[in-house]
Amino acid sequence: MSETQASFALRGRNPDVLMCIANLSNDEVFTPPEFANRMLDTLSEAWAADHNGANLWADKTIKFFDPCAKSGVFLREITSRLTKGLAAEMPDVEERVGHILTKQVFGIGITYLTSLLARRSVYCSKHAKGKHSIAQGFASDAGNIWFERMEHTWADGKCRFCGASQKTFERSEGLETHAYAFIHTDDIKTRLAELFGGDMQFDVIIGNPPYQLEDGGYGTSAAPIYHLFVEKALELDPRYAVFVTPSRWMAGGKGLDKYRERMLCDKRMRSIVDYPKLYEGFPGVKIRGGISYFLWDREHNGPCTVQSIWDGQPTGPAIARHLDEYDILVRRNEAVPILEKVKAKGEPTLDGRVSSQKPFGLRTFFHGKPDSDRLKNPVKLFGSQKVSWVARSEIPTNTAWIDKWKVLMTRVQGTSAAIETKFLSKPIIAEPGTACTESYIVAGIFETEAEAKNYAGYLRTRFARFLVSLRKSTQDAPKHVYAFIPDLPLDREWTDAKLYKRYGLTEAEIAFIESQVAEHDSELFDEGAADEVGDE
Repeated sequence: MSETQASFALRGRNPDVLMCIANLSNDEVFTPPEFANRMLDTLSEAWAADHNGANLWADKTIKFFDPCAKSGVFLREITSRLTKGLAAEMPDVEERVGHILTKQVFGIGITYLTSLLARRSVYCSKHAKGKHSIAQGFASDAGNIWFERMEHTWADGKCRFCGASQKTFERSEGLETHAYAFIHTDDIKTRLAELFGGDMQFDVIIGNPPYQLEDGGYGTSAAPIYHLFVEKALELDPRYAVFVTPSRWMAGGKGLDKYRERMLCDKRMRSIVDYPKLYEGFPGVKIRGGISYFLWDREHNGPCTVQSIWDGQPTGPAIARHLDEYDILVRRNEAVPILEKVKAKGEPTLDGRVSSQKPFGLRTFFHGKPDSDRLKNPVKLFGSQKVSWVARSEIPTNTAWIDKWKVLMTRVQGTSAAIETKFLSKPIIAEPGTACTESYIVAGIFETEAEAKNYAGYLRTRFARFLVSLRKSTQDAPKHVYAFIPDLPLDREWTDAKLYKRYGLTEAEIAFIESQVAEHDSELFDEGAADEVGDE
């Protein structure tokens, strides 16, 4: 057996080294080989369906590109599949592997370290020209997996390409800048021609991009960047694009509104496979809202199939849907007919009642005095983990709300568990003479205590919280997560039984709601319970 044949034979042994390496961070996550192969299976099935059953891996003309290579797992598995698929046409294994590595698989390392790791995975050597490399014919040690240190382009304290904080990422020569080459350009086609030589037209672009970078905001504020890789990839007009990313873009995410609109309106989105359960897609990696991968097909023009995976199994059949039916992607197929029944009544929704962030203009870290003594016109203030007192003159905005009955909801609601089942905290009924910091939002303002109690009871129903769950991808519960809940008359008490009947839900639909949303216990929070609010 030649050295090349031996190298590929060794890859089949257990354990696979790429299953054993630790992630660099929660933002730069290595893709497990098994998961990478699921994505490649989806790709090869689409190719076969579009090419009369042809085998993608038996085509020596196809070019594959990973613009954000870390472990090199995608390029390694693609190379392995091509090595098998091209055996009949190219019997000599060294000639075959040489062709694949020099003509078919390309990548860009996201850091110096990952470029070495990717080359080691693909070429069996961190140097493409090294004596242990299975590649032949390269002019440089980089081979077709490029990396060079890049610098950010600063403007007003942030990078104009990726939004990174200048204070955090303007670094000395010895440190990584995390200025990723693929997204730090205005002309990606010219950039790739410079990197690889000639006009590069890739048939397949596949990857798992970095997720976020610190953006210089308050505390540990970070902005997503994975969408920038997807957008650049689509600018290259490949035949197919396959990416795995966090799923929070589907319903929320900082700075992702335009990206979400673009993806939902793009009729070339062919399939989405979604892993909503924490840790399931990438075991041990805490990505709020889960992860998903999609297949974008340049020749597709129609609905997109959506499939959810839970505990390793599909939750039901993949269903073809028009993604732009709503302003967010409703992730579970079982939820769509329920939402359609609710929307069919044409009722206004609660986002018209709910306040935006900082309802009274006070930040989370603002605290009043422990008692109302010596305060002129004291106002009880609901804040982070405690109640305090402030003078009315200290409240900068919406002072007219102070003397109304209010229902407050925590802005953050969730747990560290793998499955969220509550989706909203218990409401706080705040009497006249009260205000709150931005730890809360004002979910409603009322003239009477009876209305406030009926509203709080409505928000505690499984029905209302189920509709919140469709729009809530992380612990954050801002105004927009209430946008599917109907704004109903508050002259009566609403219960789940009444709501199920009102919207004509079937037994199966009710069972689905109740499988997703747990009951709150019977006791409402009152105005003295703010110190108990938080993760459940």
